[in-house]
Amino acid sequence: MYDPRMKKLADVIVDHSIQLKKGEAVYIEAFDMPHEMLEVLVRKVYSVGGHPLVSEHSASLLRTLHMHADETTYKIMEETELEKFKRVQAYIGLRGWMNTTEESDVPADKMAMYRELFYGPVHIGWRLTKTRWVVLRWPTPAMAQNAQMSTEGFENLYFDTCTLDYSKMDKAMDPLASLMGRTDKVHIIGPGTDLTFSIKGIPVIKCSGQMNLPDGECYTAPVRDSVNGSLAYNTKTIYDGKVYENIKFRFKNGKIVEATSSDTPNMTRLLDTDEGARYLGEFSFGLNPYVKSPMMETLFDEKISGSVHITPGNSYDDAPNGNHSAVHWDIVLIQTKEWGGGEIYFDDVLIRKDGKFVLPELKGLNPENLI
Repeated sequence: MYDPRMKKLADVIVDHSIQLKKGEAVYIEAFDMPHEMLEVLVRKVYSVGGHPLVSEHSASLLRTLHMHADETTYKIMEETELEKFKRVQAYIGLRGWMNTTEESDVPADKMAMYRELFYGPVHIGWRLTKTRWVVLRWPTPAMAQNAQMSTEGFENLYFDTCTLDYSKMDKAMDPLASLMGRTDKVHIIGPGTDLTFSIKGIPVIKCSGQMNLPDGECYTAPVRDSVNGSLAYNTKTIYDGKVYENIKFRFKNGKIVEATSSDTPNMTRLLDTDEGARYLGEFSFGLNPYVKSPMMETLFDEKISGSVHITPGNSYDDAPNGNHSAVHWDIVLIQTKEWGGGEIYFDDVLIRKDGKFVLPELKGLNPENLI
């Protein structure tokens, strides 16, 4: 007997997120996932007349692959995966990491090779631009521990966040998307942060369950060379299995010219991956009312209500600012009172204070109006 919440989640994934149609193929890529959920999902795909292609992996096996891989290995992987993607119209990525730092001891040069030769061409170059896709995590004890919750409590949070009324959220985002589209100057103020940049002319994208689950963000990108000032993030973040906190950047004409963190040497190597890694590729509001605190899981943390994420690295093709990089690092700044507060101004008009929208047309996005 399956957990009935699995069926509800499968319905959201297939009907709302990727909107699979009869006759279409979908690539389901699963990492450390329970077979019950995969079976429910495959049945759902068949029920709408779709054709599932399933590939199963484990994080520990992936670590072993990275530790011993060379350029030839990654090139063969890239060619093989691209052939799969060319045969499908949609992609579902499910990741249930048992250890969120499984790849922490993989040498930096190996991970850089992986991003350049495999992840960049396959996922950034093809999956993001040529398929309808959705990526989601699966609740594991490791994730519950990072969230400082019981396993059962975290599972309840997971299903609440992933199956909320995304249609209602989508409509509530319209005024924010419209305002961002008319805005030139953004000014963000908070403890250790005084940052300005322009978003003029950059498209604005609403995210309400189509590409990520859980979802709840509205993003654009800074004009590449317009970013100036200081930025101090207040959450932990994980990239390539390594944990960073107390991240501080100083920008001059778009470029990160100073960067410190709890692991400055590894962060510096990451920011030196390529030229674009020291410029920003995304600016986004977190809007999911159920996600209130960080857990070092990007798909959740970037949706925290009252937050923004300001992202070094590659910009998305649907909100391009001309910045290209093998890196895309979503780092979160929470501005609720509990996390130190802060203010965001659009063209010198206050739009959000201490994580709450203050303009009447935007108040529908405050948590009490979305739950």
